Amino acid sequence: MATRRILLKLSGEALAGEKKTGFDEETVRKVALQVKELTDDGVQVGIVIGGGNFWRGRTSENIDRVKADQIGMLATVMNCIYVSEIFRSVGMRTGILTPFACGSFTELFSKDRAVSCLSEGQVVFFAGGTGHPYFSTDTGVVLRAIEVEAEVILLAKSIDGVYDDDPSRNPLAKKYDQVSIDEVIAKNLQVVDMTASILARDNKMPMWVFGLNEENSIVNTVKGKFNGTKVTI
Repeated sequence: MATRRILLKLSGEALAGEKKTGFDEETVRKVALQVKELTDDGVQVGIVIGGGNFWRGRTSENIDRVKADQIGMLATVMNCIYVSEIFRSVGMRTGILTPFACGSFTELFSKDRAVSCLSEGQVVFFAGGTGHPYFSTDTGVVLRAIEVEAEVILLAKSIDGVYDDDPSRNPLAKKYDQVSIDEVIAKNLQVVDMTASILARDNKMPMWVFGLNEENSIVNTVKGKFNGTKVTI
């Protein structure tokens, strides 16, 4: 297997299953078993989880944008603590790193600590985004991937790749097997947000987009049985 260190981005909504909020343990367990198969094969796995199963950003004009983003950061911490425990229940060692102090719940992020944990075979959860408002978990996953020198970002989404239009609204939308990051930016294809796209382009970080709900999709993607879209650099 060629790929040795990956960053996996999971959406909070995907982990909620059909409930759309909170957690669906069976969904998370299926993800855990796939990641365990990868780590058993020697792949180093870092994970970023969105917070959309709890918080979708500023929902009221009565809430300051900075405070709304802070709530979102804490939602990602809750997600990582929960998912980490499910991972441990199937036999993996995990660590949770945040860019801000969370008491004894997590450890503070540093590149050295993250790389050391990955090299020792731990699955490392990067919670809390970048630690700053106005930056999404999209930016967080690209930033962490660059910092720990991952080979690729895996974006596990609710749809099976990148399309030239929204396939839920346009049945004639075309799916890309491969698309350059320059085209993603030029056409605003929204693989990740624009800040994250430019960061990926400038630091030559490829991204593979695929459907989380497809059978064994994470393992298949890493092992080359890929059915999504490769965003090239």
